Amino acid sequence: MEVSRKKLKDEVLKRFKYVRTCVLARELCLLVRTNRAVLEPKDVHDMCLYVSSLCEEHGCKEPSALCRRAAESVLTDEGKYLELCRQSCGKCGEARKPRRQTSREVTYVA
Repeated sequence: MEVSRKKLKDEVLKRFKYVRTCVLARELCLLVRTNRAVLEPKDVHDMCLYVSSLCEEHGCKEPSALCRRAAESVLTDEGKYLELCRQSCGKCGEARKPRRQTSREVTYVA
């Protein structure tokens, strides 16, 4: 019983970290991208740097670096910003999110 409880705890902690970093970063990135027209470049810069830090916290170094470069370029070259942002989203861990358990794999803990 204790082994299955520990395994479930590890899964919950892993899922929590994923939601806290990857899912939040993805949602914030989408918010920035869809509302870019009404935001100032400085706002986009600050928000993208925050998203980059979330990616780095989860261990996604390449998307984080691309997002950081996009944040810097938004102040000078919007075309470059959009391209770097597109690349970062393409490499985002969201595409490799953890698979959900099937009904046979779900562990019951009282």
